[in-house]
Amino acid sequence: MNRGEELVQRRWEREQECLKQHLVKEDTEAWQTDPDFSGLERVGGVDLSFIKGKEVNACAQLVVLNYPHMEVQYEVSEMVTLSAPYIPGFLAFREAPPLLQLLQKLEKEQPSLMPQVLFVDGNGLFHYREFGMACHLGVLSDLPCVGVAKNLLQVQGVAKTDEHLSQISALKKAGDTFPLTAASGRTLGRALRSSDSSTKPVYVSVGHRISLHTAVRLTHSCCRYRVPEPIRQADMRSREYLRTNFPPASSE
Repeated sequence: MNRGEELVQRRWEREQECLKQHLVKEDTEAWQTDPDFSGLERVGGVDLSFIKGKEVNACAQLVVLNYPHMEVQYEVSEMVTLSAPYIPGFLAFREAPPLLQLLQKLEKEQPSLMPQVLFVDGNGLFHYREFGMACHLGVLSDLPCVGVAKNLLQVQGVAKTDEHLSQISALKKAGDTFPLTAASGRTLGRALRSSDSSTKPVYVSVGHRISLHTAVRLTHSCCRYRVPEPIRQADMRSREYLRTNFPPASSE
């Protein structure tokens, strides 16, 4: 890391600590504690997909689906150029701004379609300093937010050990979970078998304005396949946008 990146990281550490003071780790909405999530009508998903071989040119994607049917009601794709450096543990400072802009645009132009909860492809509390992308985006947007990662972040004493693999094997059916417990003893998230058809779990953690219990229950209810539908749709549509508008160069 060069001197400039060191200064950026220190500034981001201070900003992250300030944002962390506004983090809410409990349920704040009536629908969150309802057994059937009665009152929940719109769930959002965000993602960034990069042009192959490019590190700064990406498609920022926002989708809003109806609940519980999981039909896309709104989508927007926007090409962005990322200017912030990539520093491990501070990904949100690089990738959250364009996603936040999409949410702000939707709130201004079609407020009736604003999601009541946002799914983020990444971690929330399950993070080096317990403030991952889902927390960052949740606090800045003030939306209930859930982090769902496909790969285990080996952090705070959680690692892909034999014990961890054994716990995964013990997830026999969709909805089964086990805690992601830090060396401190705190539970920072849960591994969830989200689908009977997939033995690989996803890793769920609180982003903002939702409890872990509710975040896990909601993630499971939004899964047709392994990945919750709002994230899956955002990923598919951003990749399709890039394929259509930036097709790979012919090898001929």
